[in-house]
Amino acid sequence: MAFAKAAPELSFGQSKNCMTIQFFDLLYRGMPITPKRTRIEDLRRSELIAAAHRVFMRYGLGGMTTARICHEAGMSPGILAYYFKGKEDVLFAMVRLNNRLLMEDVVVRLNAATTRWERLLAIVEGNFPVSVYEPAVANAWLSVVAASANTPRYAKLQRIFYRRLRSNLGSAFTGVLSPERFDLQARVISGLIDGLWLQRAANEAPERDAVVRLILATVSAHLSERERHSMQSA
Repeated sequence: MAFAKAAPELSFGQSKNCMTIQFFDLLYRGMPITPKRTRIEDLRRSELIAAAHRVFMRYGLGGMTTARICHEAGMSPGILAYYFKGKEDVLFAMVRLNNRLLMEDVVVRLNAATTRWERLLAIVEGNFPVSVYEPAVANAWLSVVAASANTPRYAKLQRIFYRRLRSNLGSAFTGVLSPERFDLQARVISGLIDGLWLQRAANEAPERDAVVRLILATVSAHLSERERHSMQSA
């Protein structure tokens, strides 16, 4: 999995496409909401999260500081504490934003797919967005994966992402593969996605289109002729 690169003007919750209600609930379940929050407060929180996102893309998780976030947002250093409990809260919101942007793109692609194979293609391509397939993004993602080992909230987001990936893959393979063979394919695809992003961090992975072809070829090689034919159906 990798992180989407939001345009500087994109504010939290203002993406171009709508994602599914189910994933929205997963992302925001448990997030404290102040009933009397005003529109300006929501805007300031969105600006801080977007600023944290841009800082993250430049410096990674370890290089994010309150001063950098506030400077990027054009706000005084003490303002972050007014809208968030601390730096960790805004970082967590930023990681959720990254996951959200990535999954929104996958959902849009899935909605346009007409066959099982096109659904698989949508999932694979959505996990390698052209605009962010670069070493800096891969290294930023790796910093969050590393932090997940000691940060339960990050680890929870990782688990949500992998469950969603598996669910999406199920929409392509259900009725074609047995549960045991689907489990194998899902693990292979997930491992390839992570491994190729890891190689991208070291600038060793193939170009984006070659990566997509590699994963699809691996999947096809493990399907029978009948299964490949079934994947071409709706």
